[in-house]
Amino acid sequence: MQYKIDGTPLPVVICTVEAGEQMITERGSMCWMSPNMKMETTSNGGLGKALGRMFAGEAIFQNRYTAQGGAGMIAFASSFPGEIRALTITPDRPVICQKSAFLASDAGVELSVHFQKKLGAGLFGGEGFIMQKLSGNGTAFVEIDGSTVEYNLNAGDQIIVDTGYLAMMDATCTMDIVTVPGVKNMLFGGEGVFNTVVRGPGRVVLQTMPVSSVAGAVRPFIATGK
Repeated sequence: MQYKIDGTPLPVVICTVEAGEQMITERGSMCWMSPNMKMETTSNGGLGKALGRMFAGEAIFQNRYTAQGGAGMIAFASSFPGEIRALTITPDRPVICQKSAFLASDAGVELSVHFQKKLGAGLFGGEGFIMQKLSGNGTAFVEIDGSTVEYNLNAGDQIIVDTGYLAMMDATCTMDIVTVPGVKNMLFGGEGVFNTVVRGPGRVVLQTMPVSSVAGAVRPFIATGK
C-alpha cells in the first residue's frame, strides 16, 4: 500500500492498493474510491471483538475494501479539524490511542479495546478507562484533534496532561490520575480537579484541540442561542 495525506485543517488520506490488497475502516470514513474497490461489512473477528470495538468508541461492524482486477484507490477523511497520523504497527510495538481515534488500516492491524489498569484513570482520566489498542502488523491511520506535540519519555520520566489532551502513547507507557493540589486550586483554578500523569518509557503524543474542549467552549453559546 502507498498513501498520501492531503488537506488542512480537514485532512484526507488517499491510499493506493495492489490487486487483492485490503483496507479496513469504520462506517462513514470512506469518502471516495475507484470502481474496482469491493466493500464487505464484517464483524472482523467475531462478536467478542466487535463488542470490544464498541466499548472503544468504534462501530460494532467494520467495512473491508478489496481491490479487484488490478490496483485500486480509496480515500478516508478526518471527521474533525486536525491531523491524520500514519502509524507503523508491529507485534512488539502496539499503540494505545484515545477513544474513537481509529480511522483506517490495512488488514494486518487489529483494533481492540484497552482498559486502564487503575480505577482512577477510568473514572476521571479524560479518555479514561476505555481506550483503543492497535496491534498486529501493518499501517494504521488515526485522527488527532488539532496539532500534535510529541515527547519521548525515558523510564521513570513523566508528564502531567490536562484531561483530553492525550492522543496516544506507546503501550510501554502507563497512565494514572492525580488530584490538583490545594482546595483553592481545585475550585478556582479553572483547570479541573484531576490531571492525567503519563509515565515512560515510550513515546507520548499530545493534541492541541480536543473535541471535548471545543464542545465545552461552544456549549454556552448554544444554550443561550447567541
